[in-house]
Amino acid sequence: MNARELVTEAEGDRVTTDKLMADLRVLATDTEQLLKATANQTGQQVAQVRARAEESLRAARARVADLQHVALARSRAGGRGSVAFVRAFPLLVIAIF
Repeated sequence: MNARELVTEAEGDRVTTDKLMADLRVLATDTEQLLKATANQTGQQVAQVRARAEESLRAARARVADLQHVALARSRAGGRGSVAFVRAFPLLVIAIF
């Protein structure tokens, strides 16, 4: 796993920044289509585009929430690791500063 890749705990799949960006591009495209469709037409086509935009938005929000959860968990683990290191080697830490 590299720096641009995270593993979500709930799904166990890899979430990359590239995947997140692709999700956001799809969201933008669907939103643009929705705006175009609602400006000129009504009816079934509008409902279909709106449904795709809502699905894209829900998927993007879920990915962002997963990334936030993983980032928070990793930062907490890093903090605990730092505290453990300082407690294990206090003189070394003092010598560094």
